[in-house]
Parts: sequence; structure tokens; C-alpha cells
Amino acid sequence: MGSLWHPFSDMGAVETAGEFVLARGEGVRVWDTAGERYLDATAGLWFTNVGHGRSELAEAAAEQMRTLAAYSTFGDYATEPTLRLADRLEAIAPVPGSKVFFTSGGSDSIDTAAKMARRYWVEQGRPEKTVLVSRSKAYHGMHYAGTALAGIPGNREGYGELVPDGTAQVGWDSAEDLRSTIEQIGADRVAAFFCEPVIGAGGVYAPPEGYLTEVRKICTEHDILFVADEVVTGFGRIGGAWFASSRFGLEPDLVTTAKGLTSGYAPMGAVLVAPRVWETFFRPGAGVWFRHGYTYSGHATAAAVALANLDLIEREGLVQEAARLEQTLARVLAPLAGHERVTEVRSGVGAVAALQLETPAAAMQFAVRVRDFGVATRACGAGAIQVSPAFVMTDEEAQELADRFREALDAPVQAEPATEPGAS
Repeated sequence: MGSLWHPFSDMGAVETAGEFVLARGEGVRVWDTAGERYLDATAGLWFTNVGHGRSELAEAAAEQMRTLAAYSTFGDYATEPTLRLADRLEAIAPVPGSKVFFTSGGSDSIDTAAKMARRYWVEQGRPEKTVLVSRSKAYHGMHYAGTALAGIPGNREGYGELVPDGTAQVGWDSAEDLRSTIEQIGADRVAAFFCEPVIGAGGVYAPPEGYLTEVRKICTEHDILFVADEVVTGFGRIGGAWFASSRFGLEPDLVTTAKGLTSGYAPMGAVLVAPRVWETFFRPGAGVWFRHGYTYSGHATAAAVALANLDLIEREGLVQEAARLEQTLARVLAPLAGHERVTEVRSGVGAVAALQLETPAAAMQFAVRVRDFGVATRACGAGAIQVSPAFVMTDEEAQELADRFREALDAPVQAEPATEPGAS
């Protein structure tokens, strides 16, 4: 066994069973070091929206590295691809006129939004508005604020109280629970509500009909910032629109993004900041510093890759292909709901789906077992199997994926370890 400590892993189990080492990828398939081929059901970790092996993204990175690989964007420094990417994102942001704060990934984006929300209210003369509200089943990354906001219990356990008296949680599917919680805490103490339009790592749960519109309305009524966590749903994953916030008309104050921004070809994230928030920090002569940022905020090579990725998505119409996949996945996976080992198939909002297993503890081992049938996937939530393929997956490949899932479900059941995953 080597020296790698794997994230979100029982390393004792990994030491015993060994690692699953991938060597290459092309389109919606990946190969391991033994040459075995697999359908990539998860697009890496929700992120390879354009598929594997896209040489134009590698070429964009190489060209930028030969020119200027990276430079700080602190103070008044900038690089040309970073400026171009910010303008590009403003053009597709859910709220026109948004500013773009770059990060290194989704967890960074969440912590940035949490600090920005609290600091915003300080600058508004209302420093008592500090409480950050999230939902059960929610995953908001694993930095300090994201861990404190986690709606997956296992992701919070063992760290103590990270943000004392600073967070609250409501039911994932109840707008009225949000309203009553705000009224109980006091709207004058609540800074922001963090909301995944479609819950991802918590098990792939689409919002109940009318839910998103109602919680957005509640935040507006109570003067609370609405933060759309679109780390998973952004950049086309929602299907038919660049962002779920646009699809559902949410007009969020802050949008956290990452993953599909570069399709995973380089680490990068961004927070899209609506005018209501950024104008407070941009007042000429006010001397307002947002003392926050990362060494690689706006990394030039990552920005070049992101620009090439967005070009590719537009050129190949992949936002609409994701809408096609939304319908295709719902159709081909629906019959699996009748399998004795499956209690529910969740799909129909975006290029995401989940198979809920009848025995939740079986999910981790099933995710390993299904590799024998040519599928690479993972467990998520409490006993679900994640489906979030690249947008280039054809209808025939989607049917092949469903068929292989059925073959694995039909195979004899082995002893299952009890566990509950919760990674992004």
C-alpha cells in the first residue's frame, strides 16, 4: 500500500482491499490500470460535464502555461484570462451585473459566501445578523463553514461545535419550516439561507413543486440573503439552462460554483455576487476591504481551461444535451424502481439521478460490486447510488448503464458493511 490518504474513506478498509486505480478516460468511459473499461456514471465527482479526454482543454492549459502559468490577483493584479473569464461568467450569471470572486473549488466558494454574507450585514450596520441557515441532507463542502452547515450528520460528527450559535438547520423539503425557524431565531439575526436547488451528495433530491420559489420569497420578505449552492447544478448540469437559479427564476444574492466551471480539468470555483451585495464593497472612497481570498483565486491556467470548457459547452450545445439526458435517465432508470433491491429511483430534474437501495447499508459495497459489471459509480446520501454522467452520454450509453445496473442488482447479495457516505 502506498502513502496516499484518501478523502472520505475508511483507510483501514482501503489498506485491506486495495485501491481502484484509473489510468485514462475518453468520453463517458474510464479504464483502470489493468485495462478494464467502465462507464463513468458520476462524471468523476459531478464535474466532467464535457466528458473525458477533451484535448482542447489540455491544449488551452499548455498554451497558457507557456505564456504565464499563474499570478496573484490580490490588490490590483490580474491576468488576461482571469479578466475574460469574469466577464464571461457575468454574461451568463442568473443575476445581470454580477461580480465574480474566484476560488479554488466548491468548499472555498461556500466559505467565501458565508464570510461575505456576514461581512455584508456588518457593512449595512446590522452586525447582529450572523446566523447561517441550511437544510437537512445538504452538502456544502468540508471547510469550516461548510462543515457547520452540513445536513449530513456524519459530516459534522467528531469536530465539535464549529460555529457556536451561528447556524441553524431546517427540513430539506419544507418552506414553512424555514419560515418558522426564521421567526423563532428572529429575522434580525439571520444573515443567509444556503440552498442547493437539487440536493446532490445528500442523495439526489429534487425540490418539491414550488419549494424554491417559496423559500426565495421568504428570504426576500425577511431581508435575508439567498445563497444558491450550484457547485453541482451549475454550468449546465441542471439541464436547459446554465444555472438552476435561472431555470427556476430565483435571482439569488450569491451563487457558489465550481465543478463544471472547468469540467474538472483544473481546480477552480467562483462566487457570483449580485449587485445588492457587491455594491456595498465597491463604494469609491469607502475603504472597504474584504480581507479574504486564496493564493490561486483567478489562477490564469485554470481560467484559460474554464474559457475553453465554456466554449466547448456552447459549441456542442451541451446545456441542451443535459436537458435531453434529464429525460433519458428518467426513462431508462425508471424500470429499476420495480427491482426488489430498489425502493425508489429519483430523477427528472437535471442530468442527475439516484437509485435508492432497499438496504441503505448495502450501497457502499454495491458501488464496488457494480464495477464487475463495467460501471464506475459511488454511494451518496443514506443508501443511494449516484448517477450524474457527462453530458456527452448518448441515449444508447444511458440504456447500457441501466442494463448494467440491473445485472448487478440481480447478482447474489454479499455481506454488506454498515456505513453512510457523505462526500461531495
